[in-house]
Formats: sequence, C-alpha cells, structure tokens
Amino acid sequence: MDSGRQQGAEFMSRRFSSTEIKSVFGHFSTGVTVITGQSAGIPHGFTCQSFVALSMDPTYIGFCPGRSSTSWPRIRQSGAVCINILASDQESLCRRFADRREDRFADVQWRPGRNGAPAFDGVLARIEADVVDEIEAGDHTIVVAEPTEFWVSSVRTPLLYYRGAFGCPHEAAGVHA
Repeated sequence: MDSGRQQGAEFMSRRFSSTEIKSVFGHFSTGVTVITGQSAGIPHGFTCQSFVALSMDPTYIGFCPGRSSTSWPRIRQSGAVCINILASDQESLCRRFADRREDRFADVQWRPGRNGAPAFDGVLARIEADVVDEIEAGDHTIVVAEPTEFWVSSVRTPLLYYRGAFGCPHEAAGVHA
C-alpha cells in the first residue's frame, strides 16, 4: 500500500473544480473575523475567514481579502486595522459584513480602537494592527500586519464555520458529543 494513501480516502484529479475545492477546504474548520478600518473618518469592514498567526518573533498576523473587495482598498489607506474575532452568537454580524450593502455599520455597537479602527463590542477577541506588507496571490491579497493591541474575552465562545455552515464541526457532521 502506498504510504501516502489512506484506505477509504477519495482522491481527486489535478484539475480541481470549485466544487471540489470547496468540498476539501470546507473540512477545515475556521473562526470568523470582521476586519475593520477607517478612511477619511468613515468606517469600513468585511467578513474574513482567512486569518492566521504568522510569526511569534516578530509578531505578525495575516489575513486575505479578496481582490474584488471594495472595503479593503479603503481600509488599506490608513494602514491600521482591527481584527474582530466573532463570538458564537454573532452570525448576523458576520453575514452583515459579508454583504455588499453600504450601511454595514448601521446599528452595530463599536468604538474606535487605539489605532482608530472600529472595535466591535461583544466579540471573542480583538487585535489592532499596523499593515506591514501585501502580497498578491491569485484572486486574493495576503496582508501581513503587526499587532499593536490585544483584547480577549474569557467568557465568550467562537463562531466557527465548517462544511458550509456555522457551528461546531461535530454539529455540522451530525455527531453529538
């Protein structure tokens, strides 16, 4: 038996359809963030699942806005962002900032962080950061940022996205703990 193959695993061809890609990548559970910033005093933000800790020394984080994003070019201008890591009861906030509407901040509780980027109330955690680099990567941009402030809730739980749905992986798979 080939050591790289597992019994019962499905293998796909080298040419991947978007359905195949989503099927495989969907098996990786992610947290959900809303990346925010300001431009000319106007708040902007977008939902982003592509968030990662990149380096401990120096401390860098990364996130990947789509190249078609209309919010990221506006946020980029200030160079300061807030990564609002959403809590389990904030699915509506996630959906609001994934939408293309212009009034995303209407009725949303937030305040300017130390760097001026909108910091949401009730989130699981927040990271304020300064953008240090951008790398074009296909249909997304990889943004590297250096944290300047951290805030964490000790009583909230994360909003997770798994296999095209919100919730815990065992819930999405129909398995109960």
